[in-house]
Amino acid sequence: MNDTKNIDLKNYRFPAEWEEHEATWLSWPHKEESWPDKLQEIYPYYSEFIKILSQDEFVRINVKDEEMRKFAMDCIMQAGANLENVEFYFNETNDAWCRDHGPAFLVNKNGEEHQKIILDWGFNAWGGKYPPFELDDVIPTKIGKEFDIPVIYPGIIMEGGSVEFNGKGTILTSKSCLLNKNRNPHLSQEEVEQYLKDFYCVEQILWVEDGIIGDDTDGHVDDTIRFVNENTVLTVVEDNVEDENYEILQTNLKQLKEMRLLDGSPLNIIELPMPDPVIWEDQRLPASYANFYIANKSVIVPTYRCDKDEVALEIIQKCFPERKVVGIDSTDIIWGLGSFHCLSQQEPLV
Repeated sequence: MNDTKNIDLKNYRFPAEWEEHEATWLSWPHKEESWPDKLQEIYPYYSEFIKILSQDEFVRINVKDEEMRKFAMDCIMQAGANLENVEFYFNETNDAWCRDHGPAFLVNKNGEEHQKIILDWGFNAWGGKYPPFELDDVIPTKIGKEFDIPVIYPGIIMEGGSVEFNGKGTILTSKSCLLNKNRNPHLSQEEVEQYLKDFYCVEQILWVEDGIIGDDTDGHVDDTIRFVNENTVLTVVEDNVEDENYEILQTNLKQLKEMRLLDGSPLNIIELPMPDPVIWEDQRLPASYANFYIANKSVIVPTYRCDKDEVALEIIQKCFPERKVVGIDSTDIIWGLGSFHCLSQQEPLV
């Protein structure tokens, strides 16, 4: 394992998601409790996700053992994926949410030794909600050892879905998640900001208030607001004033309008509709079009079998003229309380 003592984080950056990937990391879904009575039904949609990714980048998938690998390969073959770009790694996980337990890759701005490093933040399953989580917590270190990539340990709880990057020194996040006492109760807002600045190598943290109803992560920003370039965000809004998300999202919108980037300029804000509510056993699920994933040549967007799907796809397509926007039905996947962005973590190309 590489020695990290001589690594100066000031030489590194966390690339924006739209910058070129070497690969997308996934953890094969296997936890019945995450998709009660639905696990088998999500595989065709999940495999379609892999098919699209595999056309233009490596797809690196964590699996428990050879049995899981064979099952996954069968699903992926049926979907018609480019098998030359699909790789499996025997890293057992507790669950499938690779955005939150997977490796956060930083790249060296100067192209020097250790061109890539991994941050291994602490992971506690969104405030201890879903034990056990010990296998998930060590995934970044396992990947670092496998690829001989240095691993840095910031020493606090942090999830990839809670932070959104513009690639130019700014992070967007939510108070409801990162300041929640079930994460790092010993840290103030200012101290959390300093950790983000020090380890993600950014200069500015912008805060919105809250996340959508049904989000068990306490308000991950990847369900509400996404950077699509260095000064433009897509933010979900709810048109129905009677809906329980209406006020939450209006508050976020107001806060976004008041924000200024490092150069003093305001954000360019594009509004994205919320889908019709998706309910399971009287529970509102966190269905959102904002949980899309930006791949090398495509943007994969969750859809929910409602009239707003096409509207959302058109809005997102206008934001990514150089990529093909693809909708994949996420009505079953969202039963697990997350979608394509939650399931994936990009590895940048250096």
